[in-house]
Formats: sequence, structure tokens, C-alpha cells
Amino acid sequence: MCDSKVGGHHSQNERAQNEGEGGGLKSGLTEEQVKRRGGHQRASLSIRSAVQEQELGQQRSGLFSSQQNHANRQLNGAQNREMAMPRSQTRSSQKPANGSTKNTSSLRSKRFGKRRQRRELRTYGALDLGTNNCRLLIARPSRRSFKVIDAFSRIIRLGEGVADSRQLSEAAMERTLAALRVCAEKMRRVKVHRSRLIATEACRLAENSAEFIARVREETGLELEIVSRETEAKLAVSGCASLLDCDNQYALVFDIGGGSSELIWLDLSRRTKNWRRSLHDRLEVTDCIACWTSLPVGVVTLGEKFGGREVTPRIFEEMVGYVMELLERFEKTHCMNQRLKGRDAHLLGTSGTVTTIAGVHLGLPCYDRSRVDGCFMHVDDVKNISSSLVRMGYQERVAQPCIGSDRADLVLAGCAILEALLRIWPSQHIRVADRGLREGILATMIAEDAGMMPPRRRSRLHPRR
Repeated sequence: MCDSKVGGHHSQNERAQNEGEGGGLKSGLTEEQVKRRGGHQRASLSIRSAVQEQELGQQRSGLFSSQQNHANRQLNGAQNREMAMPRSQTRSSQKPANGSTKNTSSLRSKRFGKRRQRRELRTYGALDLGTNNCRLLIARPSRRSFKVIDAFSRIIRLGEGVADSRQLSEAAMERTLAALRVCAEKMRRVKVHRSRLIATEACRLAENSAEFIARVREETGLELEIVSRETEAKLAVSGCASLLDCDNQYALVFDIGGGSSELIWLDLSRRTKNWRRSLHDRLEVTDCIACWTSLPVGVVTLGEKFGGREVTPRIFEEMVGYVMELLERFEKTHCMNQRLKGRDAHLLGTSGTVTTIAGVHLGLPCYDRSRVDGCFMHVDDVKNISSSLVRMGYQERVAQPCIGSDRADLVLAGCAILEALLRIWPSQHIRVADRGLREGILATMIAEDAGMMPPRRRSRLHPRR
């Protein structure tokens, strides 16, 4: 527009100048020659004006194209720098110009989405080889936790007779190897990305545990790890943290095992995060441990000491008294009853004993984890069930659908340990957790791989009895 106006002004000025001065009349030309010459000049001026306008338009177009290319180069450079920056720097940097914030956010979300997708495709395995049971969980990460894709559990009684002989028997090792072969096949079938396979009290006590570990490696390809009592206690707490009632100031988490029993008192006032939000936040529960102990007694060792098939009320009371002596040493050291005065506390049991009692309490025709895990029982109901089981004979306990022949000779030993706990630390309710070590192992591995916590390291704490 501007260029055409300039050209127009030039043609009008020259036309006025020619006409005002009289044209060719003063130059000696005829009128006809003047008119012819003026027409040529006007045509030449219009052509020159058109050429100038075209040249200016090309220059303007070239300038715009150059500016646009420069802006694109700046935008691409900003996006590349942002992708290379750490996340904290990227968030604090200025937003790119020309509306590229949306594109940058889209690239970032796609990149993180692919990373999360790769993580969720990984498969993890957790195996708990206890004194009485061999249990396996295989899972994949989910948004806030993990999703179990396969599981296995079998009673193998690896610790049979270990308390007296300090040796794993050949029959017990054969039973355990048969179960471990099943676990190895399950993990190979789903191509487990990472696993942790722990052995507990039976292997801690047995003098031939090293030979057994080597035999397992040779025959199944599995690498077992014998963990300390402290590690076992922490994993048990981590595995059931989401079931803790944080409205209470204190909680007692107990795991009645086959060869040992772990008891962990938690001071929930130390909690700083919502344990139901993520795995990493859930693992913070170990920072709330006020005191803990590992009793050298479980359902197998106590049953072998006092008998498990025929248990009279008198024998049951002897069992309870034996366990209470062990607990009183711990209570004398840490004075938990004094701490609990005027404060709310609750008990959380993560063991086969409490899940079995819960199944009997609910009257289940067969054991149903979805009904048992997370349920509450009043302490009076727990004591009534224990008393009724004591009055039953062995075959009557076998006939109970949630007990069966596998647990009929062990369940009363577990009831005695639980009764001793309730006498030392009275409570109104018990919450049941059908989860524990395996869930704690899975949570720890997934959190480590997601970069939410450092790899596990040797703890500096020591058992307190």
C-alpha cells in the first residue's frame, strides 16, 4: 500500500509539472509531439513504479521469512535445552514464546508416559521361605502400588526339628525343593525382571543352611538370601502399612511365624506422609518404629515343645505362660504399658494364626482372602475362638474348613502366642492383615527401581529384647 502511494505521487507530480509549465509549447515542440512524449513518459513511470513495488514486496517477504526461520530455530533450541535439563530446572525456567508451552508439556508427558509404561511392564517376584511355609508373589507395578499376577503357597515345614537338632532334615529339604521348583517355573514363565528370595528363622538356626542354599541354587537356579530378624521385622511392617489406623498414636504390628515371632511397636505421631498415596510414602513406616523384638518362638517350635495334637487347657496355659515370660523382658525394658496410658493404640496381626482365627470367626466355608484381609475382630471374639479350639479334639480342628490337616497341630500354639500378647498389652480390637513380608519386598524393589528411594543398605539398628 505504501509503495503504490509513493509511485502514484510521482506520476501526479510529473504530470502537473508538464501541464503547469505548458509542456512542449515552451520547448518548441508541437502539441501532438508533446502529447505523444507525455504518454511515453507516463507509461515508463507506471512500469518503473510496478517494478519498484515488486522489489519492495520481495524484500519484505524475504525479511518475514528470515524472521520466521530465526524464531523457529530459537523455539527448537529452547525445546532441546528443556528436554536436556533436570526436572527441577525445567519447572523453574521461563516459558518459551510463541505458544510452545503446550508442545513442550506434550513432549514431556509423552516421555514420562513411555517411562511409566516400561516400568509397569516389568515383573517382580518376592519369595518368603519360612520355617513352616513357602510363599511366592509375582506382581507388576501399578499407579500407586502393584498388581499381583500370580501367587503360590505351600506348607513345607522346613524347620521341623531344627530347634533341637540345629539341622535341616533331608525330608524337610526335599519338600522345600519341590515347592521351590514350582516357584522357579512360575517366575521363568512370566520372565521376572527382578526378584528377592528370602529365607528366615529355620535357615538362620540350621548349621547346614549354607549347604541347603547351594543345593537350591544348583537344582532350581534360585538364589536364596538369609535375612536378619531386623530385616524381617521391617519388611513385615512395610507390607501392611496401608492397614494401619493412623487415628491412633501407637500400633503393635506382630507376625507370628513358624520359628520366630516379630513384634514392632510404632509411634504413629512420627508420620509425615499419607501411606495410602504411594509405595514410597508407605515405606516411611519404618521411621516410626519405637521399639521391636524377635521372639525365638513360633507355632512350629512352640508346638514341638509342648505338643500340638492333643492340647488340654492346662497345656495351653503352660504355652501362654512360657511366651509371657519372653514378652515381660521386652516390656520391662521399654515400658510400653506406661507409654500407652491415656493414648489410643491398636493391634495389627500379619500371620497365619490371625488369618485362621478370622476365617473361623467369619464362619467361612473355605478361606477367602478378600473377606479376611483388613477385617477387624473384637478381642473378646478372639479369646472365645481360642477357647473353643482348645476344647476341640485334633480331628475336630481338622474338620474346620479354615484350618484343615495342615494347621490343626499348629493353630493352638499360635493362639497361645496371641493370648500372651493380649495379656501383656490389653486392647479392644485386632485388625487382620493377610499380607506381610512378600508385599514389603515388592514395595521396596519397585520403589528402588522407580527412583523413589535409595537401594537398601545394611541397617545400623540392633535387636532389642
